[in-house]
Amino acid sequence: MNQADSDYPGRWWHALPDGRVQCDLCPRDCQLHEGQRGACFVRKMVGGAMQLTTYGRSSGFCIDPIEKKPLNHFYPGSSILSFGTAGCNLSCKFCQNWDISKSKDMDRLMDEASPQAIALAAKANAAEAVAYTYNDPVIFAEYAIDTAQACRAQGIRNVAVTAGYIHPAPAREFFAMMDAANVDLKAFTENFYHKLCVGHLQPVLDTLAYIHHATDCWLEITTLLIPGHNDIPAEIKELTTWIARELGPDVPLHFSAFHPDWKMADVPATPPATLSRARRIALDAGLHYVYTGNVHDPEGGTTFCPSCHAALVVRDWYDIRQYDLNPEGRCPHCQTAIAGRFGPALGRDGIAFGPRRIPVDLSP
Repeated sequence: MNQADSDYPGRWWHALPDGRVQCDLCPRDCQLHEGQRGACFVRKMVGGAMQLTTYGRSSGFCIDPIEKKPLNHFYPGSSILSFGTAGCNLSCKFCQNWDISKSKDMDRLMDEASPQAIALAAKANAAEAVAYTYNDPVIFAEYAIDTAQACRAQGIRNVAVTAGYIHPAPAREFFAMMDAANVDLKAFTENFYHKLCVGHLQPVLDTLAYIHHATDCWLEITTLLIPGHNDIPAEIKELTTWIARELGPDVPLHFSAFHPDWKMADVPATPPATLSRARRIALDAGLHYVYTGNVHDPEGGTTFCPSCHAALVVRDWYDIRQYDLNPEGRCPHCQTAIAGRFGPALGRDGIAFGPRRIPVDLSP
């Protein structure tokens, strides 16, 4: 399959008086000449119109545990078919998936798959959901939306793993098709977003508020803590106070450990103590469900009842060691409803998928 075969009419753009087109998908508002690509590298002006150049092509497919997204309150123990394409609309110097998100090599997208093929593959592999991940699905929104529609026809749920850098109009269409989302809130200062991501903070806050207050999409948030850049207690307090005030105490927050990568290979890895300190700050701010990620930390991975503080779902990384929720998603000790989406049992038939990664080949 060559690159021209994957060009697909793009949405969310308008023509400019000087013959260029402006992309209206995200706050970068790229203005393109004929043949020019946007900052994401996958949206291109062709024949006076916008094209998505990665429709139907992926960097790979695999079955993961839902906890890897990370989602701790969305059908724990279930499995999810994950895939992405290439490119990104942010330029994070600390990107942990830079080989995919920063790739400008379209030939690496060797896995061809229609939306219907992805939905059928998820069903055939007993995956309860499909995750749009690895790179940001916002930039392949047309492909993601079509795939989500095909998945819903097969009874398959849809999950977006995204930085939330998207304009309101496409956000309405995109998140209407998502059953859950984990949004990266990368920091809580404009300076961080400007210098390290080449973006802005406010559009992400607007997306978070929109998802939580105006959609049925279940929301969880992840913040990657980078030593010396966004791990100052005062900033963490401000971030968690904003979540508690603007979104409420029941939105789960994940603090994840940074490892040296991409253009920040000289920055040390996040000490586990930093994650534990951030978790305490968030709990003190009133958040009910706060987790640590990318580390072995059973306490930081456990879901506790916010009322009686019983340990309900005990995790070590992606491994669920104990599951003590009743079928209605309530604490069996005090009957408090635990925020989230829960099935009648843990995972499929009461058995968690576990910390596995199973590659899936969609080729004919």
